[in-house]
Amino acid sequence: MSESIDYKAAGVDLDTYEETMAQLPPLLRRTHPLTPARVLDWKDGFAGLFRLDANIGLLTRTYRDPVLVASTDGVGTKLKLAFATGRHNTVGIDLVAMSVNDCLCAGAEPLLFLDYVAMSRDDPKLTKAVVQGISDGCIEAECALLGGETAILPDFYKPGEYDLAGFCVGVVERKHVLKGQDIRIGDKIIGLASSGLHSNGYSLARKIALDHGGFQPDSFIPELGRTVADEFLEPTRIYVRALKTVGRHYRKKRVIHGIAHITGGGLIDNPPRILPDGCAIELRKGSWDIPKVFTWLQQLGNVPDTEMFRVFNMGIGMTLIVADYHAESVARYLQTEAKIPSWVIGEVVPGDRTVSWAPSDR
Repeated sequence: MSESIDYKAAGVDLDTYEETMAQLPPLLRRTHPLTPARVLDWKDGFAGLFRLDANIGLLTRTYRDPVLVASTDGVGTKLKLAFATGRHNTVGIDLVAMSVNDCLCAGAEPLLFLDYVAMSRDDPKLTKAVVQGISDGCIEAECALLGGETAILPDFYKPGEYDLAGFCVGVVERKHVLKGQDIRIGDKIIGLASSGLHSNGYSLARKIALDHGGFQPDSFIPELGRTVADEFLEPTRIYVRALKTVGRHYRKKRVIHGIAHITGGGLIDNPPRILPDGCAIELRKGSWDIPKVFTWLQQLGNVPDTEMFRVFNMGIGMTLIVADYHAESVARYLQTEAKIPSWVIGEVVPGDRTVSWAPSDR
């Protein structure tokens, strides 16, 4: 008689899977006080429950005509650095950031987040580290980690490797949805500082630093004052609290006319997405501080300016299009109250939904 074959022999250990699942609920529950009375318990349920009640203000306000805003994203090849270093507790923050920052562009407040983690075999320690980062990101974004899915896919991923996807749902009053309708020529562009590479351009960054430069993740780079891994694994900045702070301060004035999350495509491709017809953006080089990592990568790889500004965020993780009269005060408020370096970096000019540089900077 041939030997019996079970699921464990095929690469999926259900007992280990149960061990993994048992350690995750506390990481979810720690995010629920951020949305009091909204997350409803469903023990052993098949989905997460989030309450919408017109009599309870959603986070910062009560909504009369709420519009739900949804976004999904991953982390990309930044995960390769996590695999190489065994440092998995921050990529979850990146996962949250990429989706919640997108929701902010519609003027929405993030409400809830779901994650999808896929790996070759169940690893309770690894899964907990990843979900710990997701939980940390949700606390920073002031949204509830409602649940998720851990998929064990033998032979699909290399041992020790995994992939992540995240899903965010936010809400905004219908009349306050930001679709570029209020953007006018003369509006100013405020750039909010990034924390570094964020989660874009890593295929190029890794090729320059590891392949071309011959560095290892643990190589110390004097120009950066830290190792390659420390720099490349710096978590993506989450801008939720900063924008809520501005919203509370300018409650009676609609000073923000548009928001762009600077991801793949950099400062060249992202800001025009929110412009109405007849408008373009003119940026001023030298009007903000470019982090050393971008200068280092550009010099090491001999990368042209045009490529750098289209692949990387170059130190600007999010842009706001703001009424001219309020631009300087909003930038100062972000700097002093939200503690995020911010600069007026350009303005809206006549044009066809493109980005150019101010003549003095060419």
